[in-house]
Amino acid sequence: MNNWLWRIVLLLLALSLVACAGGTNEPRPIAVEPHQGGAEPVEVTVVVTAEGAAEPALMATQAPTAPTIAEATEEATEESPAATPEAEFEYYGANPYVETGMDRLSTFALDVDTASYSVARNYIMEGTLPPASAIRVEEFVNYFEQDYVNPDNVAFGIYADGAPSPFHRDGTHIMRVGIKGYDVAAEERLPTALTFVVDVSGSMSGENRLGLVKQSLQLLVERLRPDDTVAIVVYGDTARVALPPTRGAEQDLILSVIHSLTPEGSTNAEAGLRLGYQIANQAFIPGGVNRVVLCSDGVANVGLVDPAGLTEALRGYADAGITLTSVGVGMSGYNDVLMEQLANDGDGNYAYIDTLEEAKNLFVDNLTSTLQVIALNAKVQVDFNPDVVARYRLLGYENRDVADQAFRDNTVDAGEIGAGHTVTALYAVEFYPNAAGRVATVQLRWEDPQTHEVRELAGEFNSFDMAPSFDAASLRYQLDVVVAQYAEVLRYNPEAMQTSLSDLRVRAERLAAQLPADPDVTEFAQLVERATLLQP
Repeated sequence: MNNWLWRIVLLLLALSLVACAGGTNEPRPIAVEPHQGGAEPVEVTVVVTAEGAAEPALMATQAPTAPTIAEATEEATEESPAATPEAEFEYYGANPYVETGMDRLSTFALDVDTASYSVARNYIMEGTLPPASAIRVEEFVNYFEQDYVNPDNVAFGIYADGAPSPFHRDGTHIMRVGIKGYDVAAEERLPTALTFVVDVSGSMSGENRLGLVKQSLQLLVERLRPDDTVAIVVYGDTARVALPPTRGAEQDLILSVIHSLTPEGSTNAEAGLRLGYQIANQAFIPGGVNRVVLCSDGVANVGLVDPAGLTEALRGYADAGITLTSVGVGMSGYNDVLMEQLANDGDGNYAYIDTLEEAKNLFVDNLTSTLQVIALNAKVQVDFNPDVVARYRLLGYENRDVADQAFRDNTVDAGEIGAGHTVTALYAVEFYPNAAGRVATVQLRWEDPQTHEVRELAGEFNSFDMAPSFDAASLRYQLDVVVAQYAEVLRYNPEAMQTSLSDLRVRAERLAAQLPADPDVTEFAQLVERATLLQP
């Protein structure tokens, strides 16, 4: 064969090897739940349980292009996180390693919130590293798209994969556990009754607060159907109804009320929420989506101001089927603690909007996921094999911990999953030398919001399911691990002290090149670069 032909053959062979190299291993479901009315998948055991029942059988958008670093604001503005009064966060600590011989069970409530990542982004883009207390690892990871693809006619799938950690030199592996809920097409979304509770107090003045809220709500209203309803409650010193429940077909009227809102007075969040839930109760659609959307900077200085007191006063509405989305804006004086706790106890989700593009992500690209709940009180319990796993550590979910014995206690409040939502949890796992076999059994328990039937699903993950190297794992798995380590570094976790932001920048830039169609990954790489420059 001619020399030039050999060169062509070798070039094609090299290209094929590159195409087949790392990042091609997609996670496989270790358990699936058949969708009602669909064909039952093979090798699935679905267990319908009641409280105290026997143990289950085990079976197995285009987002905007991120601003470049050069385009980022170099000086902190009056709305900078460095400005006073300071934002309010709560530090929940960091999960320690747990010896499986002492406790082989890890139980937590699922969390689909993403606010912590957006808050941290806002700090960094304003030229300041976020406080450690603002960082919740799971919300960083769950901000990003995942690669879980449920088979047809499947309501829920449990996924698991893993690989050696690139940030440890002691044989530690990172195991990823993923939950994927079924999608609901926009045209199949249930009729929806929305009650906007909008903070119009003096602290909400400014285009990046009330102005951004009005633009965000317009995006949502433009996506509603004629048979949906919208009501608007506003609060400053007191609360009032700005718009009684109105059909979605009257879009012009709804938008005119939204755009007429102006800042006024102090912040009586209690009055606003009480009136908002009363209106939502009056507009209640049986069998539909009934949701309060709170838009605020979290400041509460009149009436009940304690998060526990506020959530206790409203818990009954959540139990009666009215859920809550809390949307945070602003930063100076921002109360992250209040906004997150309201969403948790309101059986809903918590998002932070720092740009109109983030609002588009929440209210346009993921509207059905934001509004329609497909699982209530969702909990995961991971049962590690003490013959294989020496110890483990859950990355994040510190404030979502559930007692192991409460996994099947239906009175314990847990998390909610929206249509099409994915939830990811990462574990650092250390194996015994030469141990192999079952690593863990992953169990998911949830309540169906329509039938209120409690269901369980479980599957096993084995050592032979681990990728041989980090670079051989799927790209989305790699992204999750790098994002989690970034969060650990930002919150100064001693377990991550061996990793620098410069180390993470290399990984982030590589993933941005490998996932060029995902602007969130591009933005992530830019944020890591900027954080590296901000580091003392």
